[in-house]
This record gives sequence, C-alpha cells and structure tokens, in this order.
Amino acid sequence: MSDERSFEELHRELEEVVAKLERGDVAVDDAIALFRRGEELYRACVERLQAAELRIEELTPPAPGP
Repeated sequence: MSDERSFEELHRELEEVVAKLERGDVAVDDAIALFRRGEELYRACVERLQAAELRIEELTPPAPGP
C-alpha cells in the first residue's frame, strides 16, 4: 500500500472501519470489504511505526559502556 497520508490519518480511518464493523449494521459483502480495508490500514500503520522505530534507533547515539 503506497498511501502518502500521515500515520494519524491512516489510524483515524482504521478506527472508523473498526467502529462500522463493531456496529454490525453493514451487509456481509460490505463487512468483508471493510475488513479487508482494515487489514490494509493496519499493515500500513505497523509499517509506519516500524520505520519510525528504525529511524529513532539510527538517530539515537549508543549508550556509553560501564
């Protein structure tokens, strides 16, 4: 998924998808499509978090030895 939106925007959409699914008032086909979209959003969020973690590790100097 090559979504250029921010993590916060992706996360907000994921929360909306989850809320719709939790309400349970969508047709089965729509629920399946929402679930798939939720999976895509979840993966995109995880990728963003992992990239941020790696960047922080790169920018953080190593701890001094004892």
